[in-house]
Amino acid sequence: MYARQILASLEPTNSALRLKFRPCDLKVDIVYPALNPTNTAIMGIDLDRHHVKGSHRKAPKSDNVYLKLLVKLYRFLARRTDANFNKVVLKRLFMSRINRPPMSISRIASKVSTESAQKAYKDKTIAVVGTVTDDDRLMTVPELHVAALRFTATARARIEKAGGECMTLDQLAMRHPTGSNVVLLRGPKNAREAVKHFGMGPHKHKKPYVESKGRKFEKARGRRRSKGFKV
Repeated sequence: MYARQILASLEPTNSALRLKFRPCDLKVDIVYPALNPTNTAIMGIDLDRHHVKGSHRKAPKSDNVYLKLLVKLYRFLARRTDANFNKVVLKRLFMSRINRPPMSISRIASKVSTESAQKAYKDKTIAVVGTVTDDDRLMTVPELHVAALRFTATARARIEKAGGECMTLDQLAMRHPTGSNVVLLRGPKNAREAVKHFGMGPHKHKKPYVESKGRKFEKARGRRRSKGFKV
């Protein structure tokens, strides 16, 4: 009885089709809307990554108009050129300041002053998506051609005094639109003081949070019994 009711509800409403339709007639092809697998209004779609949000940035958080102009420029270059360099620079322009650490001229000089690096980086421009800073410990600055988001005043003066060049990233795009003859560097991301305290459990060599330095405060915790415990 229930089967007859179901078949009656699925039977086509068109009277012409009802007259022509016979159970033995195989030439008549009738598709019932309730049984049509492509009818998404009834069946729905099972999404594989439902409620999963992408965590990466698609635009910078900053409201700096000059940064937004750089993003507009490198978004165009990443779309219209096949160079992976422009895609990487665009991604780094979106990053927070923690993920765009500053880079000193001494670190840049150490990267390009070795024997093998002098051959590899000869006549090439150094690109840093971040700030280039000075280092008093570096006595002599080599001739460097650097493009960066920002230079400190002393870093710019020392680079230009040594016969080098300081460029902005839009000047770099005009000179090297595909990133050819450009070496992309970045500063040490995990050199912050906060990173030294990260980690869980013992034997991770993480730095303890100590209230102050002195005789009454924690020193060498875990190395002697008078300081908490001894391993």
